[in-house]
Amino acid sequence: MSTPLLTGRRLFKAHGSTPALRGASVELHPGEILAVTGASGSGKSTLLHCLAGIVRPDEGTVEYAGERLDEASEARLGELRRTEFGVVFQFGQLIPELTAVDNVALPLLLAGTPRQAARERAIAWLERFGVRGQEALRPGEMSGGQAQRVSLARALVTGPKVVFADEPTGALDSLSGEQVMTALTHTAREAATAVLLITHDAQVAAYADREVTLRDGVLAAEAAEVAR
Repeated sequence: MSTPLLTGRRLFKAHGSTPALRGASVELHPGEILAVTGASGSGKSTLLHCLAGIVRPDEGTVEYAGERLDEASEARLGELRRTEFGVVFQFGQLIPELTAVDNVALPLLLAGTPRQAARERAIAWLERFGVRGQEALRPGEMSGGQAQRVSLARALVTGPKVVFADEPTGALDSLSGEQVMTALTHTAREAATAVLLITHDAQVAAYADREVTLRDGVLAAEAAEVAR
């Protein structure tokens, strides 16, 4: 297998007096879809937040393309999340005051893309995820499935090298969840984007190339690669 694109080594993280990670180590390779599974409270979301540079581990190292993220400045981490990282949360976390097209265009605007060009790219991504025609809707006017597709478009619009997806179907019914996962994995494979997928759902994990299980803050087992 290729050299890892993203690596977390011996990661420890506590929330107050409660340990979340107890020495977890994980590797993500270019173009790979990796599912991290485990029960609620096993540390899955904390692992994602450490790997994406959203929080810093108390101990251990995070390395992306040869760069130490656990030592990087907040400005550098913010730059990576605007350009090379895309993040999808369980409930989308769209900005409620913005329309669908403006939510998707926002990362491009923050990166300096001219407004018209950003909107055109945003509309193209909304179309790819099957929500063209919903550009003017605000999050409160969308169904759960529509909002999560808009979130996926926002995460991918910058052409990131890594997408971090934290329970992306957790708030959806089974049909909407299947549609979202199909759209995410198809687009990621087409663009050779690596995906770190956090889930407790075996059906969602089945979309991945590889699955690891987190128990009590440690990667306890690694499943065989999923035949596709």
